[in-house]
Amino acid sequence: MATQTQTLTGLLKRVAHEFPDRRALSVSGKLDLTHARLDELVERAASRLASAGIKPGDVVALTFPNTVEFVVMFLAVIRARATAAPLNAAYTVEEFEFYLSDSESKLLLTSRDGNAAAEFAASKLQIRHATAALSAEDSELVLSLPLPSESGANSLDQLPVNEPADGALFLHTSGTTSRPKGVPLTQLNLASSVQNIKSVYKLTESDSTVIVLPLFHVHGLLAGLLSSLAAGAAVTLPAAGRFSASTFWQDMVKYNATWYTAVPTIHQIILDRHSSTPEPVYPKLRFIRSCSASLAPSILARLEEAFGAPVLEAYAMTEATHLMSSNPLPEEGPHKPGSVGKPVGQEMAILSEDGEIQGPNSNGEVCIRGPNVTKGYKNNPEANKSGFLFGWFHTGDLGYFDSDGYLHLVGRIKELVNRGGEKISPIEVDSVLLSHPDIAQAVCFAVPDEKYGEEINCAIIPREGSKIDEAEVQSFCKKNLAAFKVPKKVFITNDVPKTASGKIQRRIVAEHFLSS
Repeated sequence: MATQTQTLTGLLKRVAHEFPDRRALSVSGKLDLTHARLDELVERAASRLASAGIKPGDVVALTFPNTVEFVVMFLAVIRARATAAPLNAAYTVEEFEFYLSDSESKLLLTSRDGNAAAEFAASKLQIRHATAALSAEDSELVLSLPLPSESGANSLDQLPVNEPADGALFLHTSGTTSRPKGVPLTQLNLASSVQNIKSVYKLTESDSTVIVLPLFHVHGLLAGLLSSLAAGAAVTLPAAGRFSASTFWQDMVKYNATWYTAVPTIHQIILDRHSSTPEPVYPKLRFIRSCSASLAPSILARLEEAFGAPVLEAYAMTEATHLMSSNPLPEEGPHKPGSVGKPVGQEMAILSEDGEIQGPNSNGEVCIRGPNVTKGYKNNPEANKSGFLFGWFHTGDLGYFDSDGYLHLVGRIKELVNRGGEKISPIEVDSVLLSHPDIAQAVCFAVPDEKYGEEINCAIIPREGSKIDEAEVQSFCKKNLAAFKVPKKVFITNDVPKTASGKIQRRIVAEHFLSS
């Protein structure tokens, strides 16, 4: 039975057996699937993939909105011992070409509506394309793949057993500093991460969430979807196939949600909507989770006040199959604004440049090891050499543990601003800016400087109706920061470029404002 808890497929099988009639997946206002029905749909689709020639180890690319078809096909690909490679539907033809060829995909799956750019790239690379559609909970999933022969080869009972070492998920890092790197993750990586997330947030079959993040990134996929399903809990997908601020709380109330997870950008959208058009009723939440970018303490406080639930900030990355550390639930200990909490289910250490483990309150590189961590990047020996020095995986983040063992992040090592030898953490300056009542969003970044090598600048989005100017921003910073940390130039804007996962890449923001 041990293998069952070491594969995501095994964990989900167990849930289908233990909670067959509980709701697993809903599309708001359209359909509801129980855990048993979801399992049945996944088995059938996996069987169809196998009979269409998908072999263990093959990579299948999927590009969908957040739909039931994506969830079923994603799980079916993994069940068939193939590797799922979810891709952002907004990519250009060139991007699809890069990702499809880099992952060596054998098949592209889309919704019936298709995706012109992805299909064009696939046909150029001679990769097969198929569509998936499910019209109602009791209908069959329609897959545009050749039907199995009458002899019944590859019938349900012939699907191979899933092994912990099987490749299951292939994603690329968001490449904040370089070209995206391919990250292969196994069934064991997925099972370990899902169990870490389940345990730290005490997810059970009585929990329910609404997915607000895209399922082609680990945050929405692992923390929102898979951990819920593996806990026997329920997940609701918005009818639109993506986050919509106008339907979010209605869905949360209608489906008795107990928690949600999002990136800071989305938390801010939810807060802004709360102040402009509050809901008549808000659900009673156990907790709200924030991850993927730093959450300013002022935003955390506003969220807790508005929605009456603890806001738990966490720290994660693709290479760790998402979760690395999190603030605990209130009954397990304090949650600290400005900290990403304690390591969950893995070892974590702060290392100096020569690999020495640092004590409390000493800065160094955050490093991890555990069953949730990838074995290495695909075809990238150089990145593997530098990424796995001294027997630890190196995150590229600078941070320290406080005396209570909570991790505080200082910034990406490559994003620190080095002003004449003084290192400035852009996260720290962002937090100060965001505590100003007239600033809605802020991002600081390094710019080249003749005198100091680098200088700090920032871009801010003012709150609606605010007349804040550069002088006001700088004088506010002077009151709250050492002089050398005060941004020398302030760009006042109404938009800041972000990645698909809602991350702000300082390098791209810098290029955007310095070239305009």
